[in-house]
Amino acid sequence: MRLVLLGPPGAGKGTQAANIVEAFQIPHISTGDIFRKNLKENTPLGLKAKEYMDKGLLVPDELVVDLVQDRLAQEDCKAGFMLDGFPRTVVQAEALDRVLADMDMDLSAVLNIEVDQDLLLKRITGRRICRSCGATYHVEFNPPAKEGVCDLCGGELYQRDDDVEETVAKRLEVYNEQTQPLIDFYNKTGVLIDINGQQDIDKVFEDIKKALEGAK
Repeated sequence: MRLVLLGPPGAGKGTQAANIVEAFQIPHISTGDIFRKNLKENTPLGLKAKEYMDKGLLVPDELVVDLVQDRLAQEDCKAGFMLDGFPRTVVQAEALDRVLADMDMDLSAVLNIEVDQDLLLKRITGRRICRSCGATYHVEFNPPAKEGVCDLCGGELYQRDDDVEETVAKRLEVYNEQTQPLIDFYNKTGVLIDINGQQDIDKVFEDIKKALEGAK
């Protein structure tokens, strides 16, 4: 099973990613993890990426693709993988297709978790984090017993700066602008599967499993 996972902030992508890799026994591959590993191990590709990052520059697509290709060539990806956070653009998607073709592979499916923007705003802006233990709550969907106080350790709950409405709205706008061309690209290639992310977490995962039954 070779998958790409798409979904806006607040769509529950992290939860579903964990469910997918456990159910299908495939590695969860994010570009962030790849960068961290290569930087930590001072690999040639990691050192190249560091040159750009030290200058405050974006790592070019060509190098990102090389890093992903290197990861996909590793032993644990032979039975499949799930890419999360890559590709982000049509250029990267086209490059991924070429990489997979060179490896005599293709994508089984691209899962696109869809959630209405108003619900995304409600989900993210209502999130509260414990300053002491990091536990997560939601003012509406998962409130603490006492407002502003962590059930587990009694720590103070706070709202992250990037969870305020104005910031969230901007993040969603950027995501939609960047991702819509990618969704259109995969729709044309016939591998896109839209998943209703507004349901209960377990129901979303049931839909994902059902959708992947026919995938290779």
